[in-house]
Amino acid sequence: MIPQKFCQGCNQEHDCQDIYQKVANFRGRSVVFKVCLAFLLPILVFIASLAVSERILAEAIDTEELRTALSFLLALSVTFGLILIIKLINKQFMAIFRYEDQY
Repeated sequence: MIPQKFCQGCNQEHDCQDIYQKVANFRGRSVVFKVCLAFLLPILVFIASLAVSERILAEAIDTEELRTALSFLLALSVTFGLILIIKLINKQFMAIFRYEDQY
């Protein structure tokens, strides 16, 4: 790897290049599923539960401001519950993997 101008004179020039070379050649499992689970799923659940709760509360509550606030709080609580469930499942999987790594 050819050193760049900003690397010249650096006392860690060769170590830095070795690290970047190792990162570039790293072959691991894809994290796409975990990224979707961590970021996209809660957003989609929030939007869906907001729409469903708004539709359900439209028949029960006449005041628009109260309906909006309640549906927002309901959607927020559903999303928070989903995040807690995901964390618990992840914690269980990590405990299983740690147990398997010992044997």
